[in-house]
Amino acid sequence: MTTTSTQDEAPVRVSGLRKTYAGSPAVDGIDLDIHAGEVFALLGPNGAGKTTTVEMLEGYRRRDAGTVSVLGVDPSHPTPMWRSQIGIVLQSSSGSDELTVDELVHHYAGYYPDAREPDEVIAAVGLTSKRRTRSRHLSGGQRRRLDVALGILGRPRLLFLDEPTTGFDPEARREFWDLIDGLADDHGTTIVLTTHYLDEAEHLADRVAVIVDGRIVAVDAPALLAGREQESATVRWLEDGAIRSVRSEVPTRTVHELASRFDGEVPGLEIARPTLEETYLRLIGEQR
Repeated sequence: MTTTSTQDEAPVRVSGLRKTYAGSPAVDGIDLDIHAGEVFALLGPNGAGKTTTVEMLEGYRRRDAGTVSVLGVDPSHPTPMWRSQIGIVLQSSSGSDELTVDELVHHYAGYYPDAREPDEVIAAVGLTSKRRTRSRHLSGGQRRRLDVALGILGRPRLLFLDEPTTGFDPEARREFWDLIDGLADDHGTTIVLTTHYLDEAEHLADRVAVIVDGRIVAVDAPALLAGREQESATVRWLEDGAIRSVRSEVPTRTVHELASRFDGEVPGLEIARPTLEETYLRLIGEQR
C-alpha cells in the first residue's frame, strides 16, 4: 500500500465539518484530506462521530457546517455518475437471502454504466465455489466477501468499509485482509475503513485518524501515530530462570550491553515499543 498522490488529487477533502444533534455536537469541526490510492482508517470509541462523518462523506447525511469534496463533488448534491464511482459496504446487510451469489452479482451489475465482469468479481473475492449458493447459506466471512463483491462491481474510485470484520473468526479476518490488500494494491482503490480492531487498522491502513468527541485528535501512519516510534522501548530477556525487563530510550545500546554480558546470544530477547492499542488508549484518555 503506497501513497503517491498530491494534496490536489485528494479524493476526499473536508474542512470545518460539523453536525449537531439536539444541541450536542456529534462532529465538531473536522479537517481531513484522504489521498488517492490509500487505505485510511477512522478509529474511535462508540459515539465518537465516526459513523456520522462517514455518512456525510457518502451523501447519506446532511452536514450543518463545513465544506466537503468527495471525488470533486459535494456529497450533499450527488449525481448518478458520482454515485456510480462510490462503493459502500455497510456493517451489516440483509435481504435477497434467497438469491444465489451468481444471481445477486449479475443483478447488481446492471445498475452501473461500466460494471466489472460479474464472473471476474466473484472470482476476485474468492466465491467461485459458492456461486450457486443462496446467500442465506453463506458463512459470515463468505457473506462479507459477497458484500465487497457488490461494493466493487461498479469500479469505484472510493470504497467505504464500515466495521467489515465484526464477528469474524481469526482465519476469516486474515482472509478478508488479504482481499482488501489486493483491492488497494492491484486496483488503486481509495478505501475508507472504520474499525474497532486495532490490529486490523495496523495491518491495512496507510494512515489512521483517531476521533474523540467529534474531533480528530491525531492523524498519521500507524507506526508513527502520536510519536509512537519515539517512545521508550521495553527490552525483555531471560536470566536466572526469570523474565527481566527494562525501559530504555536507547534499546540498541541496551541490547549491546546485554550481549556483552551474555557473551553473544541473549536468552529470550524481546524489544517492544508501545503498541497501536496502547497509543490509541492514551490518546482517548488524554481527551477525557
